[in-house]
Amino acid sequence: MFVLLLVLIVVLFGLGFLHPLWWVAAAVLVFATTRHGRGGGGWIRRDGSDLEEYRDYENLRDRQDRWDRRYSRRHRARWRREDRRDRERRG
Repeated sequence: MFVLLLVLIVVLFGLGFLHPLWWVAAAVLVFATTRHGRGGGGWIRRDGSDLEEYRDYENLRDRQDRWDRRYSRRHRARWRREDRRDRERRG
């Protein structure tokens, strides 16, 4: 898609030597692609799928962080104490 657009712009600039209106058309096309085709420092799809993918990644990362905090090594001593208390209560 990008290559086709680039070829179209080059052709329009080339036709500008025949009639200056083609240069205007090429300039408008260049302006439109740079103005509306970019956002946030990179190419972003109009359907918002990049944002959805990032949110999915963010949710996964947050769940992993919660899991790591909950079941990390420093909590093992607390688990053992709680298990020991449960065993003492039962028997």
